[in-house]
Amino acid sequence: MTELDQLDFFTDQTLVADPYPYMEAMREGCPVRREPHKNVMVVTGYDEAVAVFGDADNFSSCTAVTGPFPGFPVPIEGQADDVSDIIEQYREQLPFSDQVTVMDPPKHTEHRALLMGLITPKRLAENEDFMWRHADRYLEPYLATGGDFIQGFAVPFTLAVIADLLGVPEEDRPEFSRHMNHSAGGVGSTDEKSLGHSPLEYLYQKFSAYIEDRRANPRDDALSEMAAAKFPDGSTPEVMDVVRIAANLYTAGQETTVRLISTALKLLAENPDLQQRLRTERDLIPNFIEECLRFESPVKGDFRLAKRNTTVGGVDVPAGTTVMVMNGAANRDPRQFENPGVLDIDRANARRHIAFGRGAHSCPGAPLARAEAKVSLERILERTKSIRLSEEHHGPAGDRRFNYVPTFILRGLTDLYLEVEPVAGR
Repeated sequence: MTELDQLDFFTDQTLVADPYPYMEAMREGCPVRREPHKNVMVVTGYDEAVAVFGDADNFSSCTAVTGPFPGFPVPIEGQADDVSDIIEQYREQLPFSDQVTVMDPPKHTEHRALLMGLITPKRLAENEDFMWRHADRYLEPYLATGGDFIQGFAVPFTLAVIADLLGVPEEDRPEFSRHMNHSAGGVGSTDEKSLGHSPLEYLYQKFSAYIEDRRANPRDDALSEMAAAKFPDGSTPEVMDVVRIAANLYTAGQETTVRLISTALKLLAENPDLQQRLRTERDLIPNFIEECLRFESPVKGDFRLAKRNTTVGGVDVPAGTTVMVMNGAANRDPRQFENPGVLDIDRANARRHIAFGRGAHSCPGAPLARAEAKVSLERILERTKSIRLSEEHHGPAGDRRFNYVPTFILRGLTDLYLEVEPVAGR
């Protein structure tokens, strides 16, 4: 067994801090290859990843969230040339089977349309107005004290934004915040307690009450729009259909945005020259955000289950194979991105990254995440003279220490201690 094969991507804690050497070694060996511990087919090449994401005919999303944990309820790989019927037979026994993330067409198509009805261009524009009006409300106390940027600004700001988008009443928002945990492993935990933390039960309860109330007593608000939403064929969804969509948007969108914003601030704090350049050339902020998404993808990887015998990148993939598409690896594929291990805010093709996935399951909240990051960076750079890492918490230059969320799915810091120098009178 080679040194690479000795590393278990799903449980090895050393790969939480820095997964990129492992990803690079996997891709150099072959951009589509088996790992020996969970028998997962790992896709690390850009073109190969895009091919899998775009092929809903041959790859099911039924295990997109959990991958090999706890695995399929019955042995499935090698059972037939086409296991589509087996997938449908056991689909409801799979974790999170009621979430749009793991649905396949045509059901996914219907429920995704319902989701897109909740984040229309009009609603996104209104939500961005909210961001600009309220960013300083959350930034002001943080600038006064410094400390952990994630809990001090990123979490409360992004929670407020998604709560506004979904129309959560102002008086309920503190309670919502208390039910979100941004440091536990949760789904995808490297300690194999992969289903340990989920706020879905609480969110289901709250959004069920909201939707039932608004169907009985409609108002001029976002919740009433959600309650009145229809499937593409004009039929009225069950209350729980709408509730699941709202809960999924609340958790998935907010979690990854926190990781994006905190990564951006870490990179700025580590690089004073870059920081100064963005202060003077604000038009570079959007491309900086795209490069952050490429360089440190908030989602390390996503899973698919091969429905029938197929090939990816010339490699045979038998029906029933668990496939992990590593977004983070694909976004550092040198065949697509020159000098991929270097953060380059002038990178012309930065936006070609697949941090938000591709295909039918591409992240519908991508415009929201980009807007939140842009507003956050604009206001932080406007309100500060300098942003530095706390050496007390993260160590001196050349010997930094960071803690990352202990999962094999997400990539992000658990804390980020900054020292900020506010601009007087702003």
